[in-house]
Parts: sequence; C-alpha cells; structure tokens
Amino acid sequence: MTKADLFKESIKGKNITVIGIGISNLPLIKYLVAAGANVTACDAHEAEWLGDNYKVCCELGVKTNLGDAYLDNIKDDIIFKTPGMRIDNPALEAAHRRGAHITSEMETFFELCPSHIIAVTGSDGKTTTTTLIHEMMKRAGYKTWLGGNIGKPLLSEVDNMKEDDYVILELSSFQLHTMKYSPEIGVITNLSPNHLDWHKSYKEYIEAKTNIFKYMTQNNRLVLNFDNRDSFALVPKVHAKLTLFSRRGVGDVCLRDGVIYCGGERVIDIKAIKIPGMHNVENYMAAIGAVYELVGADVIEAVAREFGGVPHRIELVRTLDGVKYYNSSIDSSPNRTINTLKVFPEKVIMIAGGKDKGIPYDELGAPLADHVKTLILIGATSGKIKDSLRATGRSGEVEVIDVSSYEEAVNTARAKAKAGDVVLLSPASTSFDMFRNFEERGNLFKKIVNEL
Repeated sequence: MTKADLFKESIKGKNITVIGIGISNLPLIKYLVAAGANVTACDAHEAEWLGDNYKVCCELGVKTNLGDAYLDNIKDDIIFKTPGMRIDNPALEAAHRRGAHITSEMETFFELCPSHIIAVTGSDGKTTTTTLIHEMMKRAGYKTWLGGNIGKPLLSEVDNMKEDDYVILELSSFQLHTMKYSPEIGVITNLSPNHLDWHKSYKEYIEAKTNIFKYMTQNNRLVLNFDNRDSFALVPKVHAKLTLFSRRGVGDVCLRDGVIYCGGERVIDIKAIKIPGMHNVENYMAAIGAVYELVGADVIEAVAREFGGVPHRIELVRTLDGVKYYNSSIDSSPNRTINTLKVFPEKVIMIAGGKDKGIPYDELGAPLADHVKTLILIGATSGKIKDSLRATGRSGEVEVIDVSSYEEAVNTARAKAKAGDVVLLSPASTSFDMFRNFEERGNLFKKIVNEL
C-alpha cells in the first residue's frame, strides 16, 4: 500500500475538522469525505458569502459551523487549519492541549507525496519563478504537477502521482510557518519585510521561510539570491548543496554582459526573455538554478522566447487612444511596485493603495518621484504612500489624487492620460480591504478598462 492508501485507511470513520471553506480547502474536504471521514467545515463567513463552496459542502453531507462562532466547540481529534490561521490561535492551542492533531493540506501533501518536489518561496517573484520552473520541466518532457500557493491544491491528486513525476510548488510564509518537511530542491527568490500584519516580526517571517530548507539533507539543494542581503545571510544555516544566483557576475548562476551563465557555461542572452524587467531576469536565474541539472539550455531559451508572463504581472490589458493600460495587481508590497516601475522608461500614471499589512513604505518614495507623474490613491495605505513621497522632498513633482472606487480611479487615469502615456495598476499593497484576493482586484481593473 502507498502512503496515501494508508492515510485514507487511517481516517476512515474519523471525525475531522477543516477550518476554511475556500479554494485551497474545498478539494481537501472532498478528498476526506471520499476516504470515509466525517467532516465538519468551519468558516468565519456566512453561507451567502461562501456561495457555491457552501452548497458543495451541503451536497457532500459535510457539517458546517459558520460565522463569528465558527471556532467554538471544536472537538475533533484531527484538525486541518487554513494557511492563513496562526498555529497559536487560542482555539487551536486549546485543541492541541487536549491532544488533537493539527495539520494542513500542504503539510499532509508533503507527508504523502511519492514524487520529487521542487518548491519556491520568497518575498517577490515566487509565482513567476515557480511557473518558469514548471514550463521548463514540462517542455523537457517530465510529468509535472503545479500547485501550492499557485494553481490548485494537490492533495486530492496524490493518488495519481508517480515516483518519477515532479511536483512544482509555490509556498507562502503562511504555508511554511509550521512545515516539518522540505523539498528536494528549494528556491528562495529574495527576502524583504512582508506580511507583518500576520507575522509577529520580520524575524518570524524569515524563520518561516527557512523551513523550506530546514529539513533538507546533504543530497538536496537550495537556490539562494546572492545579491539580496537577507537571503544571503541564511547561507551559514544551509546544510544542503547550495546554488547562488547573482546579477553581479558572481555565483553559480550569474549575469555577465547581458548573458546568463550557469557553472561557467553560457545559458541564454537576456534579450531572448520575452517578459520585461531586470527582476524577471532574476526570476530566470532562480529558475535556472533549480533546473540546470535536469533540462538543457535549448529548453530554457525556448521557454524564454515564448513565455508571456503570468496574469496580473505587468499584464497589458489594452491600448486605447494611444494609451497603454497595464494590470500589475500582484504588486502587493512596495518592493514589487519598485521593480515594476523600473520596467517603464516613461513616467506613468499609477493607481496604488490597499490594505495595510504593517510593512514600511519608506523606500517607495524616491521611485515614485522618479517614475510617476500622476499618482491615484485608494485604500488604507494611501497615507503611508503619500508620506513616503513627502519624505523625499520631491512631492511637488507628482500629482496626487485620492479616489474612493476603482471606477473613479480608472476614469481619473483616463482623463489625465494622453497618447503615448502608460496607466499602471500597481497597488504596493494587499487587496483584502476591498477584494478576496489580488486576482479579483486585477480582474475588476481589467473589466473597467475594457469597458472604457
């Protein structure tokens, strides 16, 4: 019997609580029910907000506990928590004290997966790097599975996976926070302050990220950013094989005279890379560091010439009256927005702002003054963004306009733009003040732009 078979046998007839009835846990609920478990699904939202997900639970015969009291009276011996819930939540701590086993979909997947695992984490560039690795491996002929914080949850697919397959995962700090497993190949793209409204400190955030390599053996490999101070500082803690990438001509994967080299061998001229920006050159170097022993330079170049990027990442929505509208809703931190702004040679009209996740905005001011001519702000971080601009002493160089809706933001941008201009959605903030996720935010922006 496989590990997955043994797991399903062990939970048959067991009472299991799943916290969260969102996109990441619904396949888990289906999997557990199919294995014969008695499932109770808990969620802070009411049935109307959950919509079809709630209906599916009802059709499966799953008990539900919804609303403000969703964590009351959790009595089951096995609890699957949602990635966004801290392990020190009082309800989970109480369950742990009485002997409950607390886990997550991703932790259980690592436990049961029979395939090779390549995983990517970091503050910026995770999704693009993960997608690049997946595209390179797939083109090279490997059977691949894409999941984690990107794509679909994979626990429900574990029965179909083989030993020779490769699972490519994007992992968030939330997913890694309590992880007790590491992949065979891991990548940390970079580190900078992020999610400090959830993590108790930047130190805790970094410690969560280190779980991607904490349980590696000397036969495993970690890819690190040589140029990023906080990721390079992790080198003394790494016991696996180490691959460093750098834009400064040093390291195992490096950039010299516009060409990426790996182990001293020429891999690709960066002019062949279709997606714009030096931050994407770094993403390619990180991906190459992960796969260079598995795929050839011809595969890497073919992907580079064809891969047009991931939606919501400097995504050209349309050109209207000579004005280009770009959606970069993924830009949920100042550092992401700084990298995006560097892509455009001209000064842009930018829409920014969103939920405040407790991170500093000090470094955003100078890039705004250098790259933005009109700044349209919406959301809780508007004040921090304005403060960062004022601190440069150059706030007079940027027109700043506050708005209260995305319709108003887009219409204001259109009124300010003339032929040759760029209108850019780059929030520098998370979306959870107004939206369920950055995709919903980006899709609304695209819808409004396409209706102009």
